[in-house]
Amino acid sequence: MKKKAKDISAEKLVDMYSDMVYRLAYARSQNVHDAQDITQDVFLKYIRSEKKFNDEEHRKAWLIRVTVNAGNSLAKSAWNRHRADISEAEAETVELPEKSGVYYAVRELPEKYRVTVHLFYYEEFSVKEIGRILGIGETAVKSRLFRAREMLREMLGGENFEF
Repeated sequence: MKKKAKDISAEKLVDMYSDMVYRLAYARSQNVHDAQDITQDVFLKYIRSEKKFNDEEHRKAWLIRVTVNAGNSLAKSAWNRHRADISEAEAETVELPEKSGVYYAVRELPEKYRVTVHLFYYEEFSVKEIGRILGIGETAVKSRLFRAREMLREMLGGENFEF
């Protein structure tokens, strides 16, 4: 039997999960500022929520689901569809640490593949957990991972590339 999740302070929750929520928000939005906004919104929703969690995994899954939903809402918003793309200007003004070719290739994947790859490889969720989080079947998760790997293999050097 799973242990009930104990109540924790918002400060401790942010310390525990802010990196994970931010990384997922960034994987979804591909924009530092939007990722920060999504992260803030997720934790505000948590603070305002009166949801009871069965265990810590339930809390974590809830945070991920809310992050994915917030990213989807941002992408569908009229404001987001009509704003100017400032990614070129942002790249000139923000110094980013050196990233690998895999990092940039993952960023180029279509969103549904990018988020699935992020949850599997960076957050280390199982296929079953990813399916539950994204509201899709395990077969769909496996298909997305397979297709993403094929796309990455093509982007990064053909058949010799290994994951």
